[in-house]
Amino acid sequence: MAKAFASAADLAPKKVTFDKLADGVYACTAEGDPNTGVIVGDNEVLVFDAQATPVMAQRIVKRIRRVTKKPIKYVVLSHYHAVRALGATGFGAPDIITSEATRELITERGAQDFKSEADRFPRLFDSIETVPGLTWPTITFKREMTLWLGKREVRIIHPGRGHTKGDTIIWLPKEKILFAGDLVEAHAALYCGDAHLGDWPATLKYLRALKPRKLIPGRGPATMTPKQCEAAFDQTEGFVRDLFRNATYGIKNKLSLKQTFDRAYKQMTPKYGDWAIYEHCIPFNVSRAYDEAGGLDHPRIWTAARDKVLWRELQG
Repeated sequence: MAKAFASAADLAPKKVTFDKLADGVYACTAEGDPNTGVIVGDNEVLVFDAQATPVMAQRIVKRIRRVTKKPIKYVVLSHYHAVRALGATGFGAPDIITSEATRELITERGAQDFKSEADRFPRLFDSIETVPGLTWPTITFKREMTLWLGKREVRIIHPGRGHTKGDTIIWLPKEKILFAGDLVEAHAALYCGDAHLGDWPATLKYLRALKPRKLIPGRGPATMTPKQCEAAFDQTEGFVRDLFRNATYGIKNKLSLKQTFDRAYKQMTPKYGDWAIYEHCIPFNVSRAYDEAGGLDHPRIWTAARDKVLWRELQG
């Protein structure tokens, strides 16, 4: 029996948790669904990652309003994927911040990604008709910028390529809290369809060197101790290396993509199969890893049609 396409059959609601990590610092998590961070300054609020639709964003606004009435001034996007970006208007923030590389990806492939992701994971696009179009930044930066929310220092950093070429993190140096986006996951499968797997470990090394006390991953629960942060780093790096090792083996031994997928699936599933969205991600992950191992540096654009052809070939 063929497996249901991606996460099309994942329709059960998730329990949403709004955790306080420090005074004015919160993580909104939902059992492996995309996370959102909230930072409250002296006079305004910053949101990190915007959910997939304005209606879904408004649910987070309601939680924010339980802890502060200050206006939401900034939305920072960790990267361009639709589930992170298309709800931005629901926060009513005057400024949306991305890396320059993320803006390039929105221009190049944002429209295709919207359709692709909505088909892959319809539950995450509740009230999709409220999405006004692609989310465009009002502010971009190349490597790093600093915002001062009154006395609170917020560093916004593009630490290197990994999940995409434009990944952005937020670092709170006083609190030593890291908002990692999808560069780091906690017991949730990494999506690597637009990844740069060869660069990802070096980017993780940069994040490790910050020595966070607490970490908000892209998916999974917030990690509340340095030991838990290290465990999330280790899980993420192990997944990346195992995936790329299997793809490199396939290329070197002249295996087909299907043969490489079957080998990778057999080797990785006992270790990672119980992680959130693993079954959804693994065909797209192996396809991208196979491309990169074969010398294709810039990921191919995913479309709804390409998604389904690949799924039939690998998972049918």
